[in-house]
Amino acid sequence: MITLRHLRFLVAVADELNFSRAAEMCHVTQPTLSAALKEMEDRLGVQLVERTRRSVMMTEIGAEIAERGRRLLVGAKEIEELAAAHLRPDQGDLRLGTIPTVGPFLLPRALPLIRRQFPALRLFLREELTESLLDGVNSGRLDLALIALPFDIGNLHRMELFDDGYQLAAPPENLDPEPLETGKLMLLEKGHCLQRHALRAYPDRTLEQDESFAATSLTTLISMVSEGLGITLLPNLAVAAGVVGAQQVKLTPLPDACPREVVLVWRKTSSRAAVFEQIGELLKQAQAELAAKL
Repeated sequence: MITLRHLRFLVAVADELNFSRAAEMCHVTQPTLSAALKEMEDRLGVQLVERTRRSVMMTEIGAEIAERGRRLLVGAKEIEELAAAHLRPDQGDLRLGTIPTVGPFLLPRALPLIRRQFPALRLFLREELTESLLDGVNSGRLDLALIALPFDIGNLHRMELFDDGYQLAAPPENLDPEPLETGKLMLLEKGHCLQRHALRAYPDRTLEQDESFAATSLTTLISMVSEGLGITLLPNLAVAAGVVGAQQVKLTPLPDACPREVVLVWRKTSSRAAVFEQIGELLKQAQAELAAKL
């Protein structure tokens, strides 16, 4: 009989493509993991993994079984969570993911509120790009994620938190009345949802990114603007949280720009939805406190 233990080992190998790291992830020795996979192959009568001295590769059937096993493991975890949530949904571990352009600015104010309301909840935070966060929620690696729309979230449940508009950041000496038309627009590198959202802030006009530069963080963008190298769009949330700091930039609100929509997402089958909704309300409260600073 194939057990959840077998599937957990197989999924770890599929993720890591390395027996040592997979064994470490599963908290077993490498011989134990290898023996379990060999036993699984013998019982199924198919080769799941191609092994050489230098590499590990999943066979076609092995990759397919690993993917189905991943879904079974998520279902098993949800059964455990359902039982635990029935007893005390506001206790235990909670894994929250966030995008880099929301979490660093919202969570420092929200976390004290969450910990005050849920003192027995242990929060584990992950900062990743949107696509990775959605994969994490769908796979069960994360319980919920703080992201910005528009973005295709598939079949996940979403809770709308707030709209986040933009401010134009320009060098302090910039006197151009239409900097978005003539200035060099510097944005985050591709993969960050804010890069796409900023380019679509004005549906009736085409904003073009300066392709000669792409940043990995808002602080880098602000530094480049303060040196007179271009302009950028900053989310109101980040501005209210003090992202500009002591940098010399000129900020101009853009009330006509289409805001991004910040939401909280989780699996529709989650048994802790009531707790997640309360956390969402606390996130709204934290944002409202920050917005009052603008």
